[in-house]
Amino acid sequence: MSATRIASRYAKSLIDFGNEQGQLEAIATDMKWFLEAVKSKDLLNLLKSPIVSQGKKSEIFRAIFEPNLSKTTNTFFNIILSKGREAIIPEIANEFDLQYKSLKHISTVKLTTASPLADGVIESIKSKLLASNITDEKVELETAVNPDLLGGYVLEIGDKLYDDSIAYKLNKLKKEFSDNKYVKAY
Repeated sequence: MSATRIASRYAKSLIDFGNEQGQLEAIATDMKWFLEAVKSKDLLNLLKSPIVSQGKKSEIFRAIFEPNLSKTTNTFFNIILSKGREAIIPEIANEFDLQYKSLKHISTVKLTTASPLADGVIESIKSKLLASNITDEKVELETAVNPDLLGGYVLEIGDKLYDDSIAYKLNKLKKEFSDNKYVKAY
């Protein structure tokens, strides 16, 4: 069975358990914190390393996460560690986040612009996204700055990409001119 399917099943179990116990929001907060923590390459390599012993991984995991996570999340992670599935914990956390957002009707939208936007503009964009039919009931807007865009924006919603940047338009225009059969090349 693929790691994604296994992670999806563990995430579903954790969501169901969190709902039963009334701790889903606390677990979701823990998972977001964990996902930020595993952005560290050293921690990620530790979890995936076949050289580091199971006991040592559990010891390090407890030292890092036990003080920062809820009892339910720690217990869940201990179960995963005891089953030798520590290498897929980041995938489980990602799957949990996806399933949680689906359950709570939250759309994640990434907005990339050439320069930083004012808070008022961001709120305006967020309200327009909520009014549209391309997002769910709630919008989680992530912003990024890429000066290579020159102007305009790139909007990513799920698997859809809306590119209205000047760089994209210039490249498109350049391609049209290079394909022009009516102008004689010198």
